Amino acid sequence: MLFGSSGIRRRYDDALIGLALQVGKAIGIDAGRVVIGRDTRTTGSLISAAFCAGALAGGARVYDGGIAPTPSVAYSGRHADAACMITASHNPEPYNGLKLFNPDGSSFSAARQKAVEENLEKISWKDWKHQGIIIPAYPAEEHSRAISGMIEIKEGLKILVDCGNGAGSVLTPRMLSQMGAQTFALNANTAGIFSRPSEPLPEHLPYIPSLIKKTGSICAVIHDGDADRMMAFDKNGTFIPGDTLLILFAKYLGAKQVVTTYDASMAIEEVAEVRRTPVGDAFVSEQLVRWGDFGGEPSGAWIFPRISRCPDGPYAAALLCEMAGEWDLPSEIAAIPSYPILRRSCEVENAHDVLYALGAVNPTDGIRIEEEDGWCLIRASGTEPKIRFTAEGKTMDIAKELLRKGEDMVRIIRKEVRQ
Repeated sequence: MLFGSSGIRRRYDDALIGLALQVGKAIGIDAGRVVIGRDTRTTGSLISAAFCAGALAGGARVYDGGIAPTPSVAYSGRHADAACMITASHNPEPYNGLKLFNPDGSSFSAARQKAVEENLEKISWKDWKHQGIIIPAYPAEEHSRAISGMIEIKEGLKILVDCGNGAGSVLTPRMLSQMGAQTFALNANTAGIFSRPSEPLPEHLPYIPSLIKKTGSICAVIHDGDADRMMAFDKNGTFIPGDTLLILFAKYLGAKQVVTTYDASMAIEEVAEVRRTPVGDAFVSEQLVRWGDFGGEPSGAWIFPRISRCPDGPYAAALLCEMAGEWDLPSEIAAIPSYPILRRSCEVENAHDVLYALGAVNPTDGIRIEEEDGWCLIRASGTEPKIRFTAEGKTMDIAKELLRKGEDMVRIIRKEVRQ
């Protein structure tokens, strides 16, 4: 299968270059105008050039935005027929890949992904008279202006921004400063080497609390490699879990209908009407086309249909800063209902086989154990050879017991699969 839960993603090698060329050709023939951008990885220029070559050979006009966040590229895609982001998101530097977007910012649907896969080897090159052209584009600037026109930040607010040396480096610190914040930028060069693991998890960010105290910042906003994600800390240096952020955003926006994933806390159902999807922002985005005011998943992907149906880290960062200027975030967080959630993962080379053996229709969707006072989701990662477990209960003992049940199920099935 070519596409995972968040586009195409794999370790960089010769095959990825060839794949980018073929995908570019398939997109170029199907879409006459294509926006492209890339994150800061050292392989980004090469993969981007391969995609552009394919798209040009397919006859497309390619609007090349260079280094830009994923949501910026998706936002600029509203002027085109499709957009492509060269990124491996939060994966380590040896990885790269491609994310494909519709003009409304939503990811390619499963049907459109399948059409791309089927066309990779079928479509022939255009002749010399029908080649496309490359046109410079500036998606980060365009995206920044749009956000600045929608959100207001209290003048002089001190904000810590950790871009993780990713694509957010070219947008978020400057944008927040231009909006009136006093911004302290961290890990904001674009050399292509990450100073910390790219995924914005609290264990990757032990230095943030002391820097919040040192700078007097009212909050910290954190990006992954392509800035489609945003996680945060409050003024006390406390990490704000993704489930809590989901509820904070929903309350602040007055969202009545929220789309989120099967692994999100059941607490969200106490503040809004909820529809759930398999894990993966593409599924949330697809549902938001039909229903909902706001959507997101606890990993830090927040989707605001007001601007786009692509997860938008810079918009989320600006919105959190606006919130921090109006609300006392620690007090608001303390008032949010919360239940113990446990998340674990284990490396399993044949993760998909194990999930099929457990009865999953789709391994990356997984299976969910439902009980009266809690649940456990077991799923294969869409981007890594891992099985992920998420368990939540009304009490910690219930959450632990559900997690144990899930892990025991996988342990037994793994033995059977090996035999």
